[in-house]
Amino acid sequence: MILRHVTVDCADPYRLATFWSEVTGWLVSDVDEPGDDEVLVEAPSPVPGILFIRVPEAKTVKNRVHLDWQPTERSRDDEVERVIALGAKLHEDHRTADGRGWVTLRNPEGNEFCVEQGKGRSPA
Repeated sequence: MILRHVTVDCADPYRLATFWSEVTGWLVSDVDEPGDDEVLVEAPSPVPGILFIRVPEAKTVKNRVHLDWQPTERSRDDEVERVIALGAKLHEDHRTADGRGWVTLRNPEGNEFCVEQGKGRSPA
């Protein structure tokens, strides 16, 4: 068995798919368009894609599962600034004085995700 997608319930699948496409550099499926009830952000193989599915109910509590992202081309702090500029909101800052830690953000619909320190990179 393989993990095919990470699925996210949301109000506007195309909007969130576009946000995550900008964050990751991955492409929105070319068969998906605004107004669709399901929109896929295709990840490079063998990484699972992120599938956004429209649901009628709004998010009301903290996520039970969230994604932790590790920057590959920027520092953690530069990546946090970039993702906030794309529409994320700062939720909790767990950075420490010694440069360790992570930052919890929320995507445009309020779902939490974290940005960790990049592997082998300084935090700032």
